[in-house]
Amino acid sequence: MPPLRIVLVDDHAIVRQGLRSILEREDDMHVVGEASTAGAALSVVEQQRPDIVLLDLKLGTGADTEGLTVCSELTARFPDTGVLVLTTFLDDALVLQAVHRGAKGYVIKDVDTSGLIASIRAVARDESAFDSRSASVMMRSIRTAPEEPSLTDREQKVLELLAHGLSNREIGVKLYISETTVKFHVRNIMRKLSVSTRAEAVYEASKLGLI
Repeated sequence: MPPLRIVLVDDHAIVRQGLRSILEREDDMHVVGEASTAGAALSVVEQQRPDIVLLDLKLGTGADTEGLTVCSELTARFPDTGVLVLTTFLDDALVLQAVHRGAKGYVIKDVDTSGLIASIRAVARDESAFDSRSASVMMRSIRTAPEEPSLTDREQKVLELLAHGLSNREIGVKLYISETTVKFHVRNIMRKLSVSTRAEAVYEASKLGLI
């Protein structure tokens, strides 16, 4: 398999340099572009069409959450590119907004190297990726709604494990089912919740009080 093509979006050059140094030590990763502003981010993604964008929420002198707008535009214009938020901000509302805008994961910048690498690979597999704190935010975001989609007992179990950030393989091990069966259940869950990503499924399920 060719290496994952990654674009770094962060307003601090030293952070981008550090990330590039870390990621390019991995045989399956290659940084193909960098950007420090919203406009530059959209431009470089348009040119490079990467597999993954590592996106900070604070870009330049703009609003602290300018990255959320960039996230919305990236996921709308480049649906095949996975957006992983990598930021210093840990706030319940920001985590949920990022997921709602299409991010497939949310990781705080003090994550260790192995955690970051694992998150990038999870997003590349079209799985959601959260560090322990942002995963806790997703679990705290339970809301009650008047109508709930009808999930089977098995789908409910899969959904709960998704909310804890488990991969398809890990869910299969937990439930003693094959990874293919897990994928089948995940597709059904996303269809019933009218979402297109695993992270959105967790977000919608939390709003509906399903987890």
